[in-house]
Amino acid sequence: MNRYLRSARYFFFALAILALGYSAYAVLDAKLFQAYQTWRFQRALTAANVSRAREQRLRPSLLPPAVAEANRARAANLALGGGEGTPLGRIEINAVGLAAIILEGTESGTLRRAAGHVPGTALPGQTGNVAIAGHRDTFFRGLRKIQNGDEITLTTLNGVTRYLVDSTQVVEPSDTRVLDNSPDAILTLVTCYPFSFVGPAPKRFIVRAHKIPLG
Repeated sequence: MNRYLRSARYFFFALAILALGYSAYAVLDAKLFQAYQTWRFQRALTAANVSRAREQRLRPSLLPPAVAEANRARAANLALGGGEGTPLGRIEINAVGLAAIILEGTESGTLRRAAGHVPGTALPGQTGNVAIAGHRDTFFRGLRKIQNGDEITLTTLNGVTRYLVDSTQVVEPSDTRVLDNSPDAILTLVTCYPFSFVGPAPKRFIVRAHKIPLG
């Protein structure tokens, strides 16, 4: 009996070491991924801004505003229409210390490394309901402190969109109405709830925000 107990103790000790090792690897991998993708995104954003500035200097009135806007929208769709894991942009909420690269999709590997755009909802920068999901114990941990009136910034290669938080609510995982499309420009953030729950959380925490008009 003592031999079996000793063997079991060693087994569970080894299992704990493996679990801690995997957790440390996952955290490090996510941090390195975020740092690298942020660096890549910043370089691409700088290049896009330089290109737009050059185009405005060289061709200030070549296209009517409506045609130019249609071309920008078409370019946005092409740039943001990638598959699972495609980088889309960056989300920042300074009030709660949240900053993360956004990838397309919500598969486990995607959400382990970044915030994920919910497929089927409007793309960042578009009119409609832009839905973004994240884990409550990593990238969206700061949402536990979010307040009405906090500002959320979404940055893509096509520009910056700012939102103001209107409300928060807790819903059942089966309540997908929060993902329904809208004629208005709104943002929906989704994470698990309660924030301190151990294991798969039973609820979903929803943040709803509206776009701040330009000017």
